[in-house]
Amino acid sequence: MQRNDEMALGLYLMQAGYHEGAWRDPSVPVNGGVDIDHYAHLAALAEGAAFHFVFIPDSPSVVEQDLASLARVSRNDTFEPITLMSALASRTQHVGLVATATTTYHQPYHLARMFASLDHMSRGRAAWNIVTSGYKFEAHNFSEDGLVDHDMRYARAREFVGIVKGLWDSWETDAFIRDKNIGIYVDTMKLHLLNHRGHFFSVRGPLNVARPPQGYPVLVQAGASDAGIQFGAEIAEVVFTAEPSLENGQRYYATLKDKARGLDRSDDQVLIMPGIVPVIGKTKQEAEEKLKRLQSSTHIDVLFDTADRWLGSVTDLRAVNLDSLVPDTLPRTNLIQSRQKVLLELAARQKLTWRELIRLVSDSRGHLMVVGTPDEIADTMVDRFDQRAADGFNVLPATVPSGFKDFVELVVPELRRRGKFRCRYSGKTLRENLGLKPPLNRFTKLP
Repeated sequence: MQRNDEMALGLYLMQAGYHEGAWRDPSVPVNGGVDIDHYAHLAALAEGAAFHFVFIPDSPSVVEQDLASLARVSRNDTFEPITLMSALASRTQHVGLVATATTTYHQPYHLARMFASLDHMSRGRAAWNIVTSGYKFEAHNFSEDGLVDHDMRYARAREFVGIVKGLWDSWETDAFIRDKNIGIYVDTMKLHLLNHRGHFFSVRGPLNVARPPQGYPVLVQAGASDAGIQFGAEIAEVVFTAEPSLENGQRYYATLKDKARGLDRSDDQVLIMPGIVPVIGKTKQEAEEKLKRLQSSTHIDVLFDTADRWLGSVTDLRAVNLDSLVPDTLPRTNLIQSRQKVLLELAARQKLTWRELIRLVSDSRGHLMVVGTPDEIADTMVDRFDQRAADGFNVLPATVPSGFKDFVELVVPELRRRGKFRCRYSGKTLRENLGLKPPLNRFTKLP
């Protein structure tokens, strides 16, 4: 099927903004992470601009490794994503709701039930961002001594997602007839037990929630390691990735689409949406000054801790010569392998010193960052879209709400002027708005 000529857009929603210094910006609510009205306001801005979805990241732990950094970051007083999205479902009408949940420390039945409930509450706007836990401290919150091996986490995730999809198929779409006159609530001929027995899980079913309005909530995934790409090609309908290089973005796009085609999946059913961090000014100088203010608000302890984490916690950054070039390789990490690779490739391409890379990680974590005018940001997005490096973008505002408001008021009109973004919602469900087909129930007999 031909790709739609309009890009998809999502809002990646962190309580203060994507930059580590965002919470100190005067325009940012200091308690936004625990203020539902703050999130509702941002979701309303996204919905008013016809964004396809809002996206909530998550880690089920405090990830900072030392108290000096922990004291200066704003990431540890925020809501659990499915709970938050359930609240936003009642405050919005059209925008999709993407909640992150890990397959490493949940049980399939729990997540199948929660996401089915969210899909019903939102009338078909739910999506699950499927992650495998990537931080070692998460294990200690779940009676584990350490993080499971990287590839084993993906093997568990593959079985996990298969079970969840099977549970969503427990009831056929028209199973609940609810006929008061004859006294029959459900047609049990349209009930199906999963009876799964696998390597990691045994799950009988059925789910005690009716089949979700979308069939399945939209499945989102963010891995870019070899295991992650294969997993995305098999399962994901939206792929969130970090890639600042156009050439590498094109290569990733082509590789994942080719793998998906090899599994009989069409290109328009696997949407690749890299992250973009826009810092917007009426002039480029104004945008650069905004970034400098955020950088000046970020303490050195936060810089070191953030860079260490995203590079995989494999080196002592305080012991390196900060003015020396970053090496081509580092020890392989069991944490987030794909981001380590992106950051090292970026450092090699730009010949970055350790000091420069550590600053860059705080600014963008390796995502594409564009600091400039609305025209310049729109130019970059359209270029990536037209050159098949993206089907759309997850927008990661450096600050919220001000940075996102700038994007909506200044960049979105530019994208529309160029015919690259829609003016209104076209469907009732998130699947319809993304052009994704509803999945068939595996137990339903085809005519």
